[in-house]
Amino acid sequence: MNGAEALIRTLTGCGVDTCFSNPGTSEMHFVAALDHEPGLRGVLCLFEGVATGAADGYGRMAGRPAATLLHLGPGLANGLANLHNAHRAGTPLLSIVGDHATHHKRFDAPLESDIDSLARPVSSWVRRSARSADVGADAADAVAAARRPPGGVATLILPADVSWSAGGQPVAPPVIRPPAPVAEEVVRSAAKVLRSGEPCLLLLGGSALGRAGLDAASRIAAGTGARLLGETFPARLARGAGLPALDRLAYLAEFATAQLAGARQVILAGARAPVSFFAYPGQASSLLPGDCEVHQLAGPGDDVPAALAALAALTAPEARPVPQPARRPALPGSAGGVAAAEALTAENAAAVIGALLPEAAIVSDEANTSGLWLPAATAGAPPHDWLTLTGGAIGQGLPVATGAAIACPDRPVLALEADGSAMYTISALWTHAREGLDVTTVIFSNRAYAILNLELQRAGAAGDASAGAGAGAGAGAGSAARSLLDLSRPDLDFTALAAGMGVPASRATTTGEFAEQLRRALAEPGPHLIEAVLPAVA
Repeated sequence: MNGAEALIRTLTGCGVDTCFSNPGTSEMHFVAALDHEPGLRGVLCLFEGVATGAADGYGRMAGRPAATLLHLGPGLANGLANLHNAHRAGTPLLSIVGDHATHHKRFDAPLESDIDSLARPVSSWVRRSARSADVGADAADAVAAARRPPGGVATLILPADVSWSAGGQPVAPPVIRPPAPVAEEVVRSAAKVLRSGEPCLLLLGGSALGRAGLDAASRIAAGTGARLLGETFPARLARGAGLPALDRLAYLAEFATAQLAGARQVILAGARAPVSFFAYPGQASSLLPGDCEVHQLAGPGDDVPAALAALAALTAPEARPVPQPARRPALPGSAGGVAAAEALTAENAAAVIGALLPEAAIVSDEANTSGLWLPAATAGAPPHDWLTLTGGAIGQGLPVATGAAIACPDRPVLALEADGSAMYTISALWTHAREGLDVTTVIFSNRAYAILNLELQRAGAAGDASAGAGAGAGAGAGSAARSLLDLSRPDLDFTALAAGMGVPASRATTTGEFAEQLRRALAEPGPHLIEAVLPAVA
């Protein structure tokens, strides 16, 4: 048995059944070994950023790692942005990176690079296999590292000669460490804070955003009067009718500061203390009030739902979770709905999505500015999961939808995608078609990097910066600045792009067209794309 065969047999024995791949010459023995191990499904992606993003979506939904197969340092570099997002999400993910044969590296061939250094910033664990005899143990250790709570990116570097040489042996699955229990005294201390009489806020993140954590947090809020907020970009949020409603912390610092105003005590449950995404002239980086005290109930690697349940038992033993009532927006043309012929906007598109969102849907949300109305419009839809842009590196939405659909083939997946972000990883559509994935993609086409138009003003970059962010800044932006934020001349044709990769596509300009096209796409199995044409953003 060679090293590649031992690696694959170890992976399948550890429960890794999917490998999102964009291989090259150094990985050919791994590719060949797939023919002898049907338990590992190879999924071809046309760009490494699609492979890494798909593994992220798979891990978020399956709760266990998929693998990626990347070619040398440049292949890893192409996938780094979505590995960054996966790292921020705490996603279990196994990144296998092929390298030159060990005896070849000293010749400094054109593709030679420092793979170890590239991998470390986005990985929680990095190892280079030195011998075929070590590959099985290295793979088992990598899986254990990827699954160590709360989850992380484990990078295994595989030299070509380690793959092709004999002497490999598969290794038994490792023991997976469960999340750490939270000490009783920490729970009692948090209970004391909640009973202090001061305004308290419970900030939820990570595993707190599943059903068990939300139910416990809702009980605490009902019994103590504490406010609840969720982190801005959760890896996975359970929501919809019958589950406790949860507002998320706003992306814009000004709005987030307003949400946090008045809190004297903040308890963190699986979340980090909130900070501004960027620095702005004259604004603080921390979003918390200056007189606020911060307490950590549970960190991301802890058993956060159990800690919340214990806190609820102490502070609100009789309280029950408060469920979100079932409620949907009216469809266009129906009573209470907008006219079917009304021009499509981001707001009425969100209402259509809320009206039609299927039960058990998985929503991959990279709508960005076009998604501002989505949370309210979908809050009362049937129960579903919401996946967001955890690390802020755009180009995540379509790949995450890819992996989620493979992890959960019995659930419909809806990818809500901004036009600019879509172009980073548009080739994910080809994988949707090739694998026959039940993914409906909605492209919000406003023909601009709309968020950057806003940031140009907020950062004071085009106006008088001394006036502070938002104080008339951006008014002086000229044609050179505006052209870098504009996606017209020519307009992108997403229906043509989708058709060229085998995905049926349509274009909607009115609410009635969008409702009809979305209804049809959700009813038919397989991939679809709808280009939702919105007013242009100047």
